[in-house]
Order: sequence, then C-alpha cells, then structure tokens
Amino acid sequence: MGMCGLSTLGQMGWDHMGGGGWWIVMMLGMVLFWGAIIFLVVWAVRGGLGERQSGGPRALTALEMLERRLAEGEITVEEYRQRREALRESPG
Repeated sequence: MGMCGLSTLGQMGWDHMGGGGWWIVMMLGMVLFWGAIIFLVVWAVRGGLGERQSGGPRALTALEMLERRLAEGEITVEEYRQRREALRESPG
C-alpha cells in the first residue's frame, strides 16, 4: 500500500483527524470540560449556594462578652454584676 493507498484511506473516512488542527481544539475542550466539572464538585462540597455551616466563629452575645471580660480580669465581679443587671433590664 503506497501513497496512493493512504490517500484512498483518507477519502474513505479513515483520516478522522481531518488533517487540520481540530485535535488541539478537541483536547482544549476536554480540558476545559473536566476542569469545570472538578471546579463544580469542589464548589458544591465547600458550600455552594447554601449557607455556610462553619464560616468562622459566631458573634458573641453581650452577656458572653461580659463573661469573657470578667474571666480575663478586665472588669471586677462588682462591675460584672452591675452590667449584667443592666443587660437584663434593657429591652431587646
């Protein structure tokens, strides 16, 4: 099978690459496709559109802040009691 035979195979459809650079386009398309799939899976596992469950520490309430300040020695027990009563009496 000489050159004439290869030419005949190409005409019969055996030359599926088309002789152009389409294989590069197809390869890039597959890389982009699988990259998008991997990105979507990672995004979905990390939280996606839903509310983040472990998105950092939650905000402390005023009473929790007061207790922390007492524990760290920033305020005295008497100041703690006064401020705790003020918090209990305040609306909201």
